[in-house]
Amino acid sequence: MGDDMITEGMLDMFIFETEQGLENLENICLESKDVGEFDEDNVNEIFRIMHTIKGSSAVMMFQNIATLAHKLEDVFYFIRESHPDGVPHDELVDDVLEVSDFITAEMEKIKDGGDPDEDPAGLIEKLDKFLKKIQNKTDVDAGQIIAEKQEKAKESEKPHFYIAPVASDDSKFYSIYITYYKETEMANIRAYMAVNSLKGIAEDILYTPSDIISNPDSADVVLEFGFRIALQTTEEPQTITELINSSAGIENIEIKECTSDEFLDFCVEAESKPASSAGDVLTAPVEKPTILVDSQKPGSHGAEKETQAEKQDATKEESKKEAPVKKKAAKKPRVKKGEAQSFISVNIKKMDLLMDLIGELVIAEAVVLQNPDLKVPGLDLTNFQKSAGQLSKITSELQDAIMAMRMMPLKNTFQKMNRIVYDTSKKLGKDIELEVIGEDTEVDKNIIEHISDPLMHLIRNSVDHGIESNEDRKALGKKEKGKVVLEAKNEGGQVWISVSDNGKGLKKSEILEKAKANGLLGNKSEKDLTEKEIFNFITAPGFSTKKKVTEYSGRGVGMDVVVKNIQQVGGVLDIESVEGQGSTMTMKIPLTLAIIDGIIFSVGETNFVTPTNTVTEFIRVEKDKLIVEPDGEEYVMIRQECYPLIRLNEFYHLDGAVEEIEDGIVIILNHEDRKLAVFADSLVGEQEIVVKPIPSYVKAVKGISGCTQLGDGSISLILDTGGLVMN
Repeated sequence: MGDDMITEGMLDMFIFETEQGLENLENICLESKDVGEFDEDNVNEIFRIMHTIKGSSAVMMFQNIATLAHKLEDVFYFIRESHPDGVPHDELVDDVLEVSDFITAEMEKIKDGGDPDEDPAGLIEKLDKFLKKIQNKTDVDAGQIIAEKQEKAKESEKPHFYIAPVASDDSKFYSIYITYYKETEMANIRAYMAVNSLKGIAEDILYTPSDIISNPDSADVVLEFGFRIALQTTEEPQTITELINSSAGIENIEIKECTSDEFLDFCVEAESKPASSAGDVLTAPVEKPTILVDSQKPGSHGAEKETQAEKQDATKEESKKEAPVKKKAAKKPRVKKGEAQSFISVNIKKMDLLMDLIGELVIAEAVVLQNPDLKVPGLDLTNFQKSAGQLSKITSELQDAIMAMRMMPLKNTFQKMNRIVYDTSKKLGKDIELEVIGEDTEVDKNIIEHISDPLMHLIRNSVDHGIESNEDRKALGKKEKGKVVLEAKNEGGQVWISVSDNGKGLKKSEILEKAKANGLLGNKSEKDLTEKEIFNFITAPGFSTKKKVTEYSGRGVGMDVVVKNIQQVGGVLDIESVEGQGSTMTMKIPLTLAIIDGIIFSVGETNFVTPTNTVTEFIRVEKDKLIVEPDGEEYVMIRQECYPLIRLNEFYHLDGAVEEIEDGIVIILNHEDRKLAVFADSLVGEQEIVVKPIPSYVKAVKGISGCTQLGDGSISLILDTGGLVMN
């Protein structure tokens, strides 16, 4: 297909469907690694995925992807038909994952606007060798099934593009005739969209002209003579018309129910017409595709009939839907367009823009409701207050709606970790399984983007640092198979994502020894350090207790990156460990970054905001509760507890602030299990705040995570409680 004929929508759909298929492919492989073989359902599913990727890649003219997918499809076709014994499962899984990695890399090029130009010859040769190996292990007749079918295809006087699936008792046959307005551009692509819309309900589908994708001139044929489709399905004409009507430019649709003989006559007529390779790929049955037997001619299927077993298998797969009540076929039924679709795909940039606009709406609402003109004495604001309340209600509901649209389950992110455990444990020679809990937990899309890398580091640390070798585990009396548990759960306004292992745990003595050598203890003694403080040393830059550098660890650049990424989204990392039993690393992150509840307070002429969930209490402190150390550090005693005190006017060099402790207010902030007292002039109030990014040079200032606009139009800085506590 020429580049000018590939629309953005077609490319987006190709990318989406291919990525979904590859994701499913990896999951099947990883779930089967402990079983030691692919069951029949898995073989059929992998065959289907490869067939789909091959066909869609051929349509999009990504030949290297189509050729490689075709070769892997050949392998699983042989396995499906011959049921060979002694298939080396680990080798097969590695080959499948290697194919998946190749196609994934090519998909990244396509998404970046490039061409998939990598040569798959090496992989194809590897798959060829594997196919010959398993062919030699099975019966001679079974080992030559593919060769025999190729020979039959060559000898066939009349080409057949597919083997029609067996009709179920509920199957109906339709002859569909579509005409397009004469001014319709690219009518062949419109016709393809009509065929594509029927994929979900089709048991079998064929159309003419069959070269609508590969031959641009077919657009004139469609406009002049119309477009004919033969469809086998269990659905009624109403549903068919609704689906076809989603394609633009249609002038008229005629749907007639026909007999099975009339349907087959149409198929014979369509098959007798020449078509390009891409067109042949599309004429293959949708739900029950058959293997292509010639890599250079995707349309050259064998003409042999299905065996009885194949027919029964096809009947089972094709007849799963419950039969609807039969109605008389209607000609030109009237329908409302758009009713058939329950979901639509939206570009994520539009979602981000909508989120930004709602943020601006929240700010505008605050500006209106806090307008100083409303404070004029004597104004009757009863009606205004009612309207303002309704506005606030609608704004809040609108905000909740868009936030719900942006929430995504962690399932895809968690499933990717399964592949990391598989690859890493295999290279390290360890037997490790991954257990996933709470994968349906939802968080904001932007949060997911920020936690993928930290999560990958934590998983690799558990596999490399945490879990012992198989020999060591056996010597310690542990189960030889190590276990990593990845869990997500909601806790208040946060999501906790934890990575646990049943390995050797953290050794406090080794960590303290390394911390001393790196000068991390400062003026503290070992006795003054809590267990969590000792564990937190491993998050320091350049810190590693591993004596030998490996591909995955030992350089001391992992955990500090994890902590920085988590802090960027307002989260924290909590570390727990029991030596000899294992460790648990927990990321505690907010549900969203965009709009949060905040407490506003003033220091001099500057306003600050801190998230409401970080505030423990506000309190006025008498002077006798203030403790000043010789080095100038200050503490306040509240109910027999001592808290370090930060004066924000001194910390940020602000003028005009309150100096005496009795004249201001102390705000107790919490971060993880640590607390901090902040001294401010006065409280301003509580407000929903829209988090805005700050310039990079401001990020260098400790204790600031963002900014927001207040109702009076002024800019307020958002405090980073974690940064202040760590400072």
